[in-house]
Order: sequence, then structure tokens, then C-alpha cells
Amino acid sequence: MTEANSNSLSTIALQKFKKNFWGVFSFYFIISCAFIAIFAYVLAPDNSQNANQMHLSIHSKPPGFKVQMLTIPSQVISGQSFFSKIFFGEKNTETEIPIEKYSLKDGVLNVSPYSEGEIIELSKNIKLEHFPKGLTEDQIISKYIKNQIFILGTDKYGRDLLSRMLVGIRISFSIGFVAVLISLILGISLGAIAGYFGGKIDAIIMWLINVTWSIPTLLLVIAITLALGKGFWQVFIAVGLTMWVEVARVVRGQVLGVKRMQYVTAARAMGFTNFRIITKHILPNSLAPVIVISAANFAGAILIESGLSFLGIGAQPPMASWGAMIKDHYSYIILGKAYLAVIPGLGIMSLVMAFMLIGNALRDALDVKG
Repeated sequence: MTEANSNSLSTIALQKFKKNFWGVFSFYFIISCAFIAIFAYVLAPDNSQNANQMHLSIHSKPPGFKVQMLTIPSQVISGQSFFSKIFFGEKNTETEIPIEKYSLKDGVLNVSPYSEGEIIELSKNIKLEHFPKGLTEDQIISKYIKNQIFILGTDKYGRDLLSRMLVGIRISFSIGFVAVLISLILGISLGAIAGYFGGKIDAIIMWLINVTWSIPTLLLVIAITLALGKGFWQVFIAVGLTMWVEVARVVRGQVLGVKRMQYVTAARAMGFTNFRIITKHILPNSLAPVIVISAANFAGAILIESGLSFLGIGAQPPMASWGAMIKDHYSYIILGKAYLAVIPGLGIMSLVMAFMLIGNALRDALDVKG
């Protein structure tokens, strides 16, 4: 009966969720973003590590900017594996030069680097020996000189903004996932122990919760980050250690109510251990609100990471972080190039909104009184 009941309730919750348009839309949007995060380097036009290929001569160009790009292959073999290139980017040792025009004569490639009239035109002569042997002049031109379009333009260092945005999704997703995982492990464990055993154990854990709760989240994250040092993994730990209190309070409240149920009393009478009673009988019936809180915490973690990166104590350059991208370009808003800060801002806003909407949809679907 219990299993059939559980299946029935799960089916009802799933049907209610499917009827929520914004919840379903957010779910597919988040799945799409997760796919992009995993295969960012496959999808990004610039597949170098951290999408960090700089071209200072074409900095701060608008979306849709087109330029001829000359690629001079490197003689150094990186020795990267196929999977390393897909998931961590290519250790790019090639040289890319934006050019305005070129000519080929007597085995020498003469190119005029892109200048847009900012400096006196300087031409460069490149010997064909820099290119692989066995290629004809036409093959070299067709393979190594191509028109490149920057769909979202370039940032102030001349890097492809679209590639930086795609790789930046990884930071947001990673920080959200790891922070929520840490908060769930700590919050569920401490909340369940406090609610089940009560007494002095409950008082001690509640004191710890209240002390942590009283400290502003951003200040606590900054303090932990400064103590652990600046860096990617330090931010993960710092954000996760500040998000467990809400989970712990909710789990404690749920456990206090569930532990009085008859089936828990029956489990005690049968001699089951406290660990089994908590994990098998109490927690499975207490986690519906935690699922909703986790979605909100995921959104909160993304915002906190963006704020830390904006302040310069989050993900460090050259890593692509949406918060750091806003920091680098917020002054461009008054220079007529607001898109450099607006585009990563829209990325943060859309991802956070998706998690909030899916959290609301889950709350409505899991509401047994609805």
C-alpha cells in the first residue's frame, strides 16, 4: 500500500508539474544550459582554454563584427588527448592575426594587420615555411586565412564574447551544484540529528544555526574566501558553508513532526537502529520542502559567485566568469558599448530566474494540500 501510495503521489506531482508552463520551460532551459556547460568547448568558436585567445587590435567590437583572420600554425605538438580538448579546452599555441588584406608573392605572404586607421599601416612578411609542407599556395590561403564573425562581438581584450559566455556557464553551474551539495550534506545531517534527538544536542545545533544565520551571507563568504585564499575551489566551499542553515532549519522542523508518526514508533518498537529510522523512515517523508529550497539555493549560489567575481575574490583571470565579465566592462555602459556588461548580466538573470521558476513549480507540484 505504501509503495502504491508513493507511486500515486509521485504521478500526481509529476502531472501537476507538467501543467505548469513556466516550470517545464525552465526545466528544459536548465537542461540546455547544462548541456552547453558540459560541451562548451565543442560549441564555442574559440576552443582555447578559458576561451582566452586575445586580439587587442579588434577589442570592444560590436555584435556581428567580421574580420579576416590569419592563423599561423605552431610547430609545437601539445600532446593533448581528445577528451581533454573537449572538456578542458585546447592548449592553443597557434598565433592568430586579424588582417585587413594580404598578398602572396615569391613564397612570401605579405599581410596588413587590422588597424581600423588607428595607427599607420604596418605590413608583415611571413615565409611559407611556417606552414605545413606539401601545401600549395592556394591551399595555404584557403585553410589558414578565413573570415571570422564574432556573433556577440569582442571584449576589451579582443576575446570572443560568445565563447566566454558559453564557457562561463560552467562556473555558474559548478558553483551552484557543489554549493547545494555541501549545503544538503551539512543541512540534512545536522537538521535530522537536532530534530530526532532533541535536548542538548538540539540546543547546540540550533545555537550554531542561529550564530551562522545572524552573519550576513556575503560578509561570511568574503571572510571564508579571504581565509582560504582566492580561487575557484575556495569559492565553492565558502558558498556551500553559508547555505546549509536554511536546509537544517527546515529539515529539523520536518523531523520534529514526522518522528511522532505511528510508523516511526513501530520502527522503534521493532528494534531498528536510530540511523535506519532516520534514513529509511523519517528523511524520505521530510525532503519535499528541501527540494524546493535547493532550487532557490542554486540560484542564490550563482548570484553570490557573480558578486564575489565582481569584487575580484571569486574565479580568478583568465577563467571566464559572468560576474568578472561585468566587472571588466561596467564602465563601458557610459561609452556606448553597454552590451559588454548587459550580455553577461542577462545570462545571470535568465539562469537565476529559471531556477526560481522551477522552484515555484516544484513547490506547487509537491503541495499535497493543493
